[in-house]
Amino acid sequence: MFSHPLHCLSFGFGTGLSPKAPGTVGTLIGFPLYWVLMGLPLSLQWLSLAGLFLLGIWCCEFTGRALGVSDHGAIVWDEVVAMAAVLITVPLTISWGLAAFASFRLFDIWKPFPINWADRYVKGGLGVMLDDVLAAVMAVLLLQLMQAVL
Repeated sequence: MFSHPLHCLSFGFGTGLSPKAPGTVGTLIGFPLYWVLMGLPLSLQWLSLAGLFLLGIWCCEFTGRALGVSDHGAIVWDEVVAMAAVLITVPLTISWGLAAFASFRLFDIWKPFPINWADRYVKGGLGVMLDDVLAAVMAVLLLQLMQAVL
């Protein structure tokens, strides 16, 4: 992990090295990332996440090549960025934070269309990042529907 700084990011500062459920553990790093961003104006939060998404394409590609596996289970930067994006869209409460976490993990694990399509056909760093962004979009849609109903 420490052989190159990009590996540290790709592995979610080590959370991706968890022996059990590395994607779920890595997703938790999305919370502190969101807390860092939440003081910014909303437009800068989204711009920052777009930059972190682009950085993710690069670092996940780099780490995947080094490991010889494009979307290695220890690579969790995609979960980190996607989770922070979901959190931007919900009220700042524990219950909505838990709902955001659960809905993102649901879509990231279940991978309904178009997530499964991106996971299967888009490779490299873009593929690693894209399927999680699509899971985040679906989670946001579900959470927005829940907010409208409640």
